[in-house]
Amino acid sequence: MRLPLIGAAILAVSAAAPCFAHGGRYIGPGDTVPPPGGGGGGNGAAPPPVNGPAPPGSTGGGNPGVPQPGSGGQRPGQPGGNAPVSGGGDLPPDLSVWEFWWELNKEPYLNLRATVQSGSVLTGSSDIYLGRGTELKAQRTLRPTPEQIRGEVVPALLWVLENEEQNDLLTGAMIALAKIGDVRDADGRSQFVEVLTPFLASPEQEVAETAALALGILADVRAVPTLASLMRGDRDGVKLTRGPVAFRTRSFAAYGLGLAAYDAPTNADRRSIARTLVEFLQQPDEARPDIKVGALQALGLTRIDWTDSDAPEAADDPIAAFVADRAALLAYLERRMDPVRRGPDAGFDDHRVRAQTPIAAARLLGTTRDMPAGDRDALEVRRAIAGRLLALSQNRQERVEVRQSATIALGMIGDAAADALNERIFQSLAKAAKSSADPQTEFFALMAIAQMGSRPGVGDAPRALQDEAEQILMRALANGKGQKAPWAALALGVYGNALLENDGTVGLGVRAALRERLERRKSTAERGAYAIALGLLEDRASQGLILDTLESIGSGQDGVRGHLCVALGLMGATNANDTLTTLVRTSKFRDSLLKSAAIGLGLLGDKETVPELIEMLKGAKGLSSQASIATALGTIGDTNAVSTLVEMVRDESDEQLTDTARGFACAALGITCDKEFLPWNTKIAVNTNYRANVRTLTNPAAGDGILDIL
Repeated sequence: MRLPLIGAAILAVSAAAPCFAHGGRYIGPGDTVPPPGGGGGGNGAAPPPVNGPAPPGSTGGGNPGVPQPGSGGQRPGQPGGNAPVSGGGDLPPDLSVWEFWWELNKEPYLNLRATVQSGSVLTGSSDIYLGRGTELKAQRTLRPTPEQIRGEVVPALLWVLENEEQNDLLTGAMIALAKIGDVRDADGRSQFVEVLTPFLASPEQEVAETAALALGILADVRAVPTLASLMRGDRDGVKLTRGPVAFRTRSFAAYGLGLAAYDAPTNADRRSIARTLVEFLQQPDEARPDIKVGALQALGLTRIDWTDSDAPEAADDPIAAFVADRAALLAYLERRMDPVRRGPDAGFDDHRVRAQTPIAAARLLGTTRDMPAGDRDALEVRRAIAGRLLALSQNRQERVEVRQSATIALGMIGDAAADALNERIFQSLAKAAKSSADPQTEFFALMAIAQMGSRPGVGDAPRALQDEAEQILMRALANGKGQKAPWAALALGVYGNALLENDGTVGLGVRAALRERLERRKSTAERGAYAIALGLLEDRASQGLILDTLESIGSGQDGVRGHLCVALGLMGATNANDTLTTLVRTSKFRDSLLKSAAIGLGLLGDKETVPELIEMLKGAKGLSSQASIATALGTIGDTNAVSTLVEMVRDESDEQLTDTARGFACAALGITCDKEFLPWNTKIAVNTNYRANVRTLTNPAAGDGILDIL
């Protein structure tokens, strides 16, 4: 079932955020993501109203971020209730507010499940959004045991799939099983692949597309042929779905191929998936860009080896040449970013598709520390990709969304070492951050500078650009107008957090400047950014100030109060336990605040509220309440919550327990027993350009995009 993820900076950004199925909603830029124009709901389903929940089984529709006539009240997704909007009347809120970036990118910084299940506060890795680093640090002392997962949880979820028909239950169980992961039997067969595949033929589009997505989350190479056929919509795909493959199912299958490639056991498997994706991308444009957006996102996750002596001969086979190794694949993407060489038949004409290419290339390239040391071919590819990104970011003939993506990508590949290429990248970002025709590009440039400046490179001066990066961010904090100051604050938090991870040192004035802004700034909406930044910097000296601010802000500002709760958890403010516990207990009908307070407690290692959350979930009737309680329970729950959740899933007799609540219990089990520490879609969410949107990437009005699903 869809537990709303990206709606309203999930629940933190919009108290009116709808809650849907598909296993739950994650966290993202709210009901204010730009109307994608890339297609509506699946199979002609009627669009739900933006300001209310969709009926079970609904698969999309509506115009994200645009309030319906007569809806009144706060615009959906308006952060904290007082973010600036782009005009009067029914215009959507201003998408440039910092909350949108934070909600998509925060999971690696929270690293919550690693903290909860290790029984102590842990820090993450700068690479954690790709799934690296965490597992080495977490001891999983409170993780449900394999015996508990296989003996209690999996049978309960399989029982749902065998006995239930309600969409929320089916989709919740499928996503949960996929998160848990399969165990290969003696014959090498996958039980979960076999269980999930028949649901592809469901007449309910929500169920069918969830089955495709679950096969991808499962990340089992045995499902790759199925996912490839679904993405292509070929004869085998038609047989699987018993009719034309819906574009939503095809899109989700494309993303699934990337997830499967990321965890594929051999380079041959990854290369085979990369070939499938490139072959598809080389085809003429689809009627909808969603599928190629998914394929490009997936290609960035394939991670084929830099060199491969076993790669097949590429003679008379251009596709094989494109995927022979990572350098060849990056050269392919570099050409596709060239407006002259990509050609009219390359399938990259839609600007939303083009905007994915820089991000995919940056994910594959990584930084100098990710590259084989001394490999001249790799260094040459880096120079080519960086040069293309620099040209693209400055090309005023290109769509602004594409330029934004190039700016983001530059921050992903640059580092603080003193070399000529880093200097070019840094100066370009500094110029964009100072003054740009597009404010969003300025804000993305600030974040790129934070990432680049805090990332040590190689050579004799690995941190040569660090001080200059800090100075740029501090000037933006001091002098920035409107949204620029809170963006600079968040960037300083990201910068300082990375330095703490890499044994670096933050300037003495950074924390003091952020405290001063938090204490003196009149704008309530901005205070959340300053608090989050202080939390990322682990500034425990500010916990008293944040607690006082939390107490002084009125109940109508739950989004901001939620950010303060998370900040207290990030900095390890143990003095905040009682305050956060009280907020959880008194916020049953205040969804965003409840979840944020629970996250703060989880970061502090407090488990006392888990039994209360279980009772709250049993009695909750509204979809928003069920969503927030279930996600809070899943994120801070541990082995002690499992048995009660299993009872909820199996209990058909309790009239007070709705099917939707049971579906959310399935989702909570999936979160608690997840094989990964971070949500599966973090790999896609982090550093994505949410301004280049298609509905299957994020559709907060219906909660059914890839970034909207837990």
